Parts: sequence; C-alpha cells; structure tokens
Amino acid sequence: MQTKPDFTFELSAMKGGARHIAGLDEVGRGPLAGPVTAAAVILNPDDIPSGLNDSKKLTDRRRRDLAERINATAQVCIVHVSVAEIDKLNILRASHVAMVRAAKGLNPTPDHLLIDGNMLPKGLQMPAECIVKGDARSLSIAAASIVAKVARDALMADLAAEFPGYGWERNAGYPTAAHRAALKTLGVTPHHRRSFAPIHNILYPDINLTS
Repeated sequence: MQTKPDFTFELSAMKGGARHIAGLDEVGRGPLAGPVTAAAVILNPDDIPSGLNDSKKLTDRRRRDLAERINATAQVCIVHVSVAEIDKLNILRASHVAMVRAAKGLNPTPDHLLIDGNMLPKGLQMPAECIVKGDARSLSIAAASIVAKVARDALMADLAAEFPGYGWERNAGYPTAAHRAALKTLGVTPHHRRSFAPIHNILYPDINLTS
C-alpha cells in the first residue's frame, strides 16, 4: 500500500509524450471565511524537494520550509478566488475556477494535469486526469497542496490582523468552536461566506439554510 507520494503518475505522462506536467490542488472549501485557494505546480524532475507529502500530514513549520523550496525550484501559480465569487458561484464551482486559473497561469503552459479529487474542472482546455487522494500519491499534487495551504494560511493571518477576535491566524477561517463563538459576539465580517448556512442564518434568521 502506497504510504507517500511518488513520481509514478508524472513518469507515466512523460512516457505518453508530455513534457510539462502540473499537479493541481485546492484548499479552503470548508471554512466559513476567506477565499478558496488553488495551486498548480510543475516540478523540476532533477530537483524535487525532499519530504513532499500531503500538506495535512506535515507540521506548519515543515509546510512553510517546503513551500519556500518548491517556490525556488518549481514553476508555481497560486490563485485565490474571493468570497464574493464563492457566494455567486457556490464553493465547488469556485474551487474549480481557482484550479483552472492556476493551471492557465503557469509558464510554461502544462501539457498534462494531475488533479486531486474525482472531478475534472470545466474549462481546462488541456489533457488532465483526476487522482483520488492525489496529494498522498503524486509528488506534483503534494507540492501543490503545500504551497496552496501555506499561501492561504498567510492570507488568513493577514486578515486576522484586520479583524481580530475570530482566530483566523489559528483556524484559517474553519468553523472551530472559537470562531463560531466570535461570530455570535462580534458578528459577520465582509470576509465571511454568506452562502454558507452558519453565516446566512446569522444574517437572515427567518430564512434558515440547513447546509
């Protein structure tokens, strides 16, 4: 059973003629606040940082160290899709928009994409394959998961300085008990997702959403 990501999917794509293979992943679908973030990464096969893994399996310090190394050695594009777009599109579509923008923002343009999950985003316009639990199976997707999380965590820490009390520097906008308690005492900010039930139900208590 595979326990750490490797380069198998990338090598298979290379054998099929691909030269620029990008891993894509997103972070931030579950939070009540902040953007959803996607990253696309083309690793240098001759200079792959040691220790790449699913970002959720790494410490914060290790993620930040690896993100610095990835940004120094690989082609990286990180995209944040705003709360306004999330509320307009819904979170699934917004996360797919983020991935498409990240893929198209890479230079060189990838000729094969490895995407975490089981659903291809619409509008990619390039060969792609989905890999379930890809951040634990593909080094390129693992790298994307790391830089996406580090970038989003840093953005949420900056927002926490503007809107103290919600603990975003610790919870990154996720619905922790402390975050929910702060919503009751401090109210909703412009960075909260109004299409999400806990926020919608605070703003519109007479029109409850259940999910």
